[in-house]
Amino acid sequence: MIRRYLIMCSVLALSACGASEEGIREVGPQPDLPEIRQSLLPSMRIAKPVGWGDDKPMAPDGFTVTAMATNLRIPRQMLVLPNGDILIAEGRGGNAPPLRPKDVIAGVIKKQGNTKIQGGDQITLLRDADNDGVAEVREVFLNDLNAPYGLAYVDGYIYVAEQDALVRVPYVEGQTRIAVEPEEVTQLPSAINHHWTKALAASADGTTLYVGIGSNSNAGERGMAVEEERAVVWAIDRETGARRTLARGIRNPTALAIEPTTSALWAVVNERDEIGPQLVPDYLTSVREGAFYGWPYSYWGSNIDPRPRPAKPELVATAIAPDYALGAHVAALGLSFAREGGFGGSYSEGAFVGQHGSWNRQDLSGYKVAWVPFSQGRPAGRAVDFLTGFLTDEGEARGRPVGVWFDPQRRILLVADDLSNTIWHVAPTTVPVSN
Repeated sequence: MIRRYLIMCSVLALSACGASEEGIREVGPQPDLPEIRQSLLPSMRIAKPVGWGDDKPMAPDGFTVTAMATNLRIPRQMLVLPNGDILIAEGRGGNAPPLRPKDVIAGVIKKQGNTKIQGGDQITLLRDADNDGVAEVREVFLNDLNAPYGLAYVDGYIYVAEQDALVRVPYVEGQTRIAVEPEEVTQLPSAINHHWTKALAASADGTTLYVGIGSNSNAGERGMAVEEERAVVWAIDRETGARRTLARGIRNPTALAIEPTTSALWAVVNERDEIGPQLVPDYLTSVREGAFYGWPYSYWGSNIDPRPRPAKPELVATAIAPDYALGAHVAALGLSFAREGGFGGSYSEGAFVGQHGSWNRQDLSGYKVAWVPFSQGRPAGRAVDFLTGFLTDEGEARGRPVGVWFDPQRRILLVADDLSNTIWHVAPTTVPVSN
């Protein structure tokens, strides 16, 4: 108790210098990048969990929000199967020991904003046959997994990205439980697992599985030896398990999705901490073949991060800037594109982005689902809030969104909330009017 009190006092004393600057453009294709601001401790503040009570998230006019399922065990990413059944990966992974005193402090701060429920290490199936927003069937679909996160379905197989391996199980439409042991497709980097989440998406033709693998540190402080094949996106042959590295220097690609008009792979990425409350912007980007996105030596293209040593100017010279900034420290964990006309109107073409929320800036950021409009397969316009209310007016957290999934057949958006352990069902009551 005394130790925690001293930690909290230190945070309060040192975080006063972490105020954000007004007028900084944090969202869009060309964000403002303020000066680096380092301190003994980064600015830290987590939203205290208070639960939803009788409240629920707020969607735009013309939409209703319903709790499809509650009392889950840390829901992360989701997958809607061809028959409309919904799979939810539940769990918590990671085994990275603290490296510095500030890591211990940050761990205490972050823990205050998490659910106290133990992760399920399982996949749960929900069925809402009448599409009223409430699941009438709920079954443990697959259990005894190792921190499952990414999910994909291709040609009669369900693929699961655990924290240490990509596995698959055969699936027959309508099944509510899998009894066979998962088959390993390929092992995934799992040493230390500072970032344990392994994002997953299948290519449009189903031949390739893409896996996002986060870094083992914030900015290389554990040494670069432990970063081999970290901060990368792998492309894996679905039949053979052979893999190649598609992109590097992409610090923590927490969700992957295929953009429907171009079939290009996109990712949301969590960037580094400890150089200011408005640095570095988390981002949404296409994942380009052979690209280097800067981590840990630079950010947003060739902007130098002075911390990694030795510096790699020749590598920084090749770094490309991401496509679209989402804001610093919003912790984007969910990505799903509208398909087949989306919700219509202003929500016809674009991406829904689940933002888990910040812990390392005094003015809280994220804690919402944002909508990024697209045109011809590219971001085209200002991001807007789509699902809010996760924060109270006092800055306390009712919930924290993670995975999102747009289902074009039912014209619904599903949102996993891993603080209240709820799946939210968002559906239109009217057709939105175009701007």
